[in-house]
Amino acid sequence: MEFRRLGNSGMQVSEISYGNWLTHGSQVEEDAALACVRQALEEGITTFDTADVYANTAAETVLGKALAGERREGLEIFTKVFWPTGPGGHNDHGLSRKHIHESINGSLRRLGTDYVDLYQAHRYDHDTPLEETMEAFADVVRAGKALYIGVSEWRAEEIRAAHAMARELHVPLVSNQPQYNLLWRVIEPEVVPTCEELGLGQVVWSPIAQGVLTGKYQPGQEHPAGSRATDEKGGADMISRWLRDDVLERVQRLTPIADEAGLSLAQLAVAWVLANPNVSSAIIGASRPEQVTENVKAAGVKLDDAALAAIDEVVGDVVERDAGKTQSPESRIAQFSR
Repeated sequence: MEFRRLGNSGMQVSEISYGNWLTHGSQVEEDAALACVRQALEEGITTFDTADVYANTAAETVLGKALAGERREGLEIFTKVFWPTGPGGHNDHGLSRKHIHESINGSLRRLGTDYVDLYQAHRYDHDTPLEETMEAFADVVRAGKALYIGVSEWRAEEIRAAHAMARELHVPLVSNQPQYNLLWRVIEPEVVPTCEELGLGQVVWSPIAQGVLTGKYQPGQEHPAGSRATDEKGGADMISRWLRDDVLERVQRLTPIADEAGLSLAQLAVAWVLANPNVSSAIIGASRPEQVTENVKAAGVKLDDAALAAIDEVVGDVVERDAGKTQSPESRIAQFSR
């Protein structure tokens, strides 16, 4: 495993991190989830990402159990706040001072730790003044409950505004967590240049497009049994955007490039993400320990310019680059005003 600085901060993270969205507490039984985390630790992963909303808090609980007994100083534990948990009442959502403080306390309890290394705003909140949000995050940091602050799926202008306030409040805003892979590049036109300027690193999710870039989905064929595309608990909805035959055909055409590099398609996809110098870590997920072992083999791989150019030529016009695709939910106030 190799390590990278999280943005311009002094903290280093494993360049491949382990996340439990759509798996722990829902798609994957607890014993299998624990085995995946143990395998991640065995492979040298030290950075673990979760969120209170994953499986309605169950994912944090499972991760806390899996990491119990590990040396806390040797881990980097990330979680997030924004989406509703529990009954989803009128204050159980967003980035208000009330929700942030209640959420961090719940997350720490479930994770079994006194602090998280990175606390992230899971989306931008259009209903809460940004000043209130950043002041609440500053309080969380000063209370020792989080060491660093990050955002997730924020637009460039939102990141810039938050960064200016963070500097005034002396809050270490160091990262953004966007979706990013060789098919989904919406952060490249605006978000990445802004983050490079301001000193934020990307902790990216879905580097293998939720399994599509493994090559297991074949154009014109039924989806493999037990795959995410057949998961009616939420995985099928998320992956559906990639399951067009024109996309799947391009993915199959990446095989010779992967073979030339001595990689599987999944390893090629992760290595491609890590080739971006603004990426601090790529989050992988797993339902079986062997998937962790395979994907970690992308650590330290350096794709040359010829390979990167060949990838671009193959995927061509199926790549999504529209910066406007980075977005947060609109105002939620109306639904509670009835």
